[in-house]
Amino acid sequence: MKGFQYKAYDGLGLGELVRKKEVQPIELVEEAIRLTDLLNPKINAVINKMYGQARKTARTECRGAFAGVPMLLKDISQELEGEPVTAGSKAFQSYRAKTDSEYVRRLRKAGVVFLGQTNVPEFALVAVTEPAHYGPTRNPWNLNHTPGGSSGGSGAAVASGIVPIAGANDGGGSIRIPAAYCGIFGLKPTRGRTPVGPNYGRAWQGASAEHVLTRTVRDSAAMLDELQGYEKAGAFSVLPFEGSYLKAASTPVDKKLRIAFSVKSPIGTDVHPECIEAVLNTAKLLESMGHQVEEMDAPVDGHKIAKSYLTMYFGETAAVLATLGEVLGRKATPSDVEPTTWLLGLLGKATTAEEFVLSIREWDKAAHLMETFHEKYDFYLTPTTAFPPAKIGELEPTSSEKFLISTVGKMGFGGLLKKAGIVDQIAQKNLARTPFTQLANLTGQPAMSLPLHLTKDGLPVGVQVMAARGREDLLLQLAGELEQSEYWLDVRENTLY
Repeated sequence: MKGFQYKAYDGLGLGELVRKKEVQPIELVEEAIRLTDLLNPKINAVINKMYGQARKTARTECRGAFAGVPMLLKDISQELEGEPVTAGSKAFQSYRAKTDSEYVRRLRKAGVVFLGQTNVPEFALVAVTEPAHYGPTRNPWNLNHTPGGSSGGSGAAVASGIVPIAGANDGGGSIRIPAAYCGIFGLKPTRGRTPVGPNYGRAWQGASAEHVLTRTVRDSAAMLDELQGYEKAGAFSVLPFEGSYLKAASTPVDKKLRIAFSVKSPIGTDVHPECIEAVLNTAKLLESMGHQVEEMDAPVDGHKIAKSYLTMYFGETAAVLATLGEVLGRKATPSDVEPTTWLLGLLGKATTAEEFVLSIREWDKAAHLMETFHEKYDFYLTPTTAFPPAKIGELEPTSSEKFLISTVGKMGFGGLLKKAGIVDQIAQKNLARTPFTQLANLTGQPAMSLPLHLTKDGLPVGVQVMAARGREDLLLQLAGELEQSEYWLDVRENTLY
């Protein structure tokens, strides 16, 4: 492999070299291992290394579009039989997957070699990756900043060059936020497009979708070709796409597109000037390409979206805590999880079934409004996040907040917090930095983050594009074109390369 530049190739490029027998899978794996050992101490992206299994797989015959390509899995839901899946929590440190997830099964057929698992915040609940159990993952562009969450470990691993592709999932922005902060590409597919089973038929009531984080558009497209399709355990399905997503990514858009854009936070909070600039520059670029672009807000109530999202969020946290006993062999206590996680669970227990059902109905109302919106507009353009990446620890609760959280958690005052309006305060604080991404999760639309802007401080921020349900092909067409523009970031510019 003399003279071979591993990081110069994307996943498909490495797979092509293997098929041409210009490089052996074991050589790719050994290089990925070398980079993991070199870079991971700096970024803490990989929390479980599976070197032995990876070497064994690489020495067998590898087939598929990604034959022999090293890949990392996210440490939640993407289960590999016999391997731990901790979801970033000490409570799950003894758990071992009993079977491969359907996601993993389909990736095996694509030929990838699983190298390990990536760091996540506890139960993938927040937009930064700083779990108490494993410690923070750091952004390769600036080690003092977060790579986002919850797929922060995957984002950092791809941006650092350890692997060209890493597993990710997105229940409120967890693919798109790390993509934005790490200067890479991230697509959240349409609800029901990719598998979530066999242990579950829905993830976060259908808000969450499985996919990947990649450096190139074509890797994401080709992975979607491999992952899409009917799943017998799935609660949701979508009309199959009969074409090739990979082909779509390399096919220029052949019509004048109608594009709406907005730089206003849907919950009325501030938006950083750099994030606004990223969208305005992209809107100008699209206009220069001949598309019709106009400023127009989405026809939904952002506050209702935020509240209905958080109602699901609280309920899902409570459900996880309720099932912890199956792993622990006893009822869960506040000491088993992080204080904020326990508080979220209390808020979930204080949420009634009536409130939960009414919140889901808001999703359906928003979905209908957005489908009507997309009858006029092909795309809806916004910032991916309202601010550039925060510093490590910046979003940690203050000492007084930690005391309040701990006290309330131990005394079980979740209902009182709701009555006191604390839920609304949590919504404002938690979503102020990332208010744009939840809409697509609740409506089931596909949405992507494009790496089109670098701040004056040298930190990436993303531009989000949403399309009507089932139109990943159109998103990938646009992404493929914009990837050729001067604005598209090259992650090899970050300091770890």
